[in-house]
Amino acid sequence: MQFFGGGSSVASVAPDATPAPAAPPGTGTGANAQVLYVFNRGGVCLLYREWHRPLRTLDPTQDQKLMFGLLFSLRSFTAKIDPTTAEKGNLGVPLLPGQGCSFYSFKTNTYKLNFLESPSGIKLILITHPRTGDQRDMLKHIYNLYVEYVVKNPLYTPGTPIK
Repeated sequence: MQFFGGGSSVASVAPDATPAPAAPPGTGTGANAQVLYVFNRGGVCLLYREWHRPLRTLDPTQDQKLMFGLLFSLRSFTAKIDPTTAEKGNLGVPLLPGQGCSFYSFKTNTYKLNFLESPSGIKLILITHPRTGDQRDMLKHIYNLYVEYVVKNPLYTPGTPIK
């Protein structure tokens, strides 16, 4: 799978570089993953992988807690401001999978966060280059691999990190 392949090199970006740097060479469509998170419904990080991450400012445990908190807040916020729903819940109250307004991604000048939540509450987050296109199909594919090789594995204990 070329998406996660390690054959391409990443050009380092200086602090005074342009707001949206060009995609690294050799990535074709610009689909270059930097970080992948898989969380269960309770917020336990089942999988954390890094590729091409230029700066590591936090240890993985802090990074995972911040990411889950960000997702929790964004989901609550998008549900609260959803113009199509007459009944608004309290901001910060946990939502069931499929409840509220869903968001798929957001982009900054340095990265793009792609998000997919399954009906069972599994959350997949893929951090990519800001010029990367829609990654919903890729996240669905990763989720299908998760179901096929993790959930269906009789040796896997649900809720434990994937090794």
